Amino acid sequence: MTIRGVSKDVKLELENNGSIIDPWGNNRVGIALSGKINRIDFGLKYNSVLEAGGVAVGEKVKLDIELEGILAK
Repeated sequence: MTIRGVSKDVKLELENNGSIIDPWGNNRVGIALSGKINRIDFGLKYNSVLEAGGVAVGEKVKLDIELEGILAK
């Protein structure tokens, strides 16, 4: 993954959601990917201290990606 010119390997977990034949006869497959990155590792250091304490932006970012593909004919 590359963010703001910084490239890092990111480990993602893959979940195969199976395949189906849709009503138009197309073979469709669904997959889900998930993982986490630390935004500081990519040089995203902006933050602001809140009046009540704590910070506005956390360091960890959760990635959830869902994809659906159709087999080319």
